[in-house]
Amino acid sequence: MKKLLLAIALFVVSLTAPLASYAADQAAVLSAKDKKDLSRIEVYLNGLKNIAADFLQVDDAGGFMRGQISISRPGKMRVNYDPPSKDFIIADGSFVHIWNDDLKSQTNVLQSSSLAEFILRDPIKFSGEVTVTKIERFPAKLEVTLAQSDDPGVGSLTLVFQDKPLKLRQWKVVDAQGRLTGVTLEKVTEDIVFPSDKFVFTPPSFENNP
Repeated sequence: MKKLLLAIALFVVSLTAPLASYAADQAAVLSAKDKKDLSRIEVYLNGLKNIAADFLQVDDAGGFMRGQISISRPGKMRVNYDPPSKDFIIADGSFVHIWNDDLKSQTNVLQSSSLAEFILRDPIKFSGEVTVTKIERFPAKLEVTLAQSDDPGVGSLTLVFQDKPLKLRQWKVVDAQGRLTGVTLEKVTEDIVFPSDKFVFTPPSFENNP
């Protein structure tokens, strides 16, 4: 049970932890190529509206869990873990709701000023509220590391993209304690039509449970 709760906590951190506040001299010096790549990534991300995917969540202690994630931009997201877990997470546009089935309890986190809010906001921009601290290029892959410009928290968000064609494949978060959590997307499907109640948080009924 402790391992499961830690895994859930790490996923929530990867979606809601505040980012570091970087001084201006820690911002990346952007070349013309960097700016061009950031511009086309913005266009790509803002074109993503309704997507669904399987995910693999891995922490730096070697723990991992699998599940499904659904995103409807702007503002909404649902995360379900594979059985035997019955825990789930919903962002409804205002709050991130976390259901812990073992404890039959919920936790609500304000969605604003969070990674969930950055991923789900419309439009997404690599300026203003966020600072680009690093751009790395690999064969067929781009990585963009971000910090929230005015947040006093500590951490960083790295978005990992397949390139040519451009696709979001992973995000990695380093939290205030230096712990790394990676979420890799698999079997991504775009332009999904979701049911109207997909992103409405309703605590499961457990009236018949012993």
